[in-house]
Amino acid sequence: MTRENIFVGGLLGVALICSGALFAQRPVENIDPHRHPNLAEAQHHILQAFNKVEEARKDTKDEFGGHAEKALQHLAEADGELKQAAEFANKRK
Repeated sequence: MTRENIFVGGLLGVALICSGALFAQRPVENIDPHRHPNLAEAQHHILQAFNKVEEARKDTKDEFGGHAEKALQHLAEADGELKQAAEFANKRK
């Protein structure tokens, strides 16, 4: 590999990591706790975890090699899955 290929590959890797940040939207508490108390509580914990990871990234200037960003993406996905589960259950009742 030439230096140029290594540079372009590294640049592409950074771009992919940064683009993931755009999709890791902050979870929101939007599940009705009266209808789905366990799902609402799980969603609350996801939001707390998301906030703690963001806090850790700020405290250390994001020295986690992209893993913290990936964790944020997974938390946002989990939040979306919980919302879909609640909506699915709402439609069945």
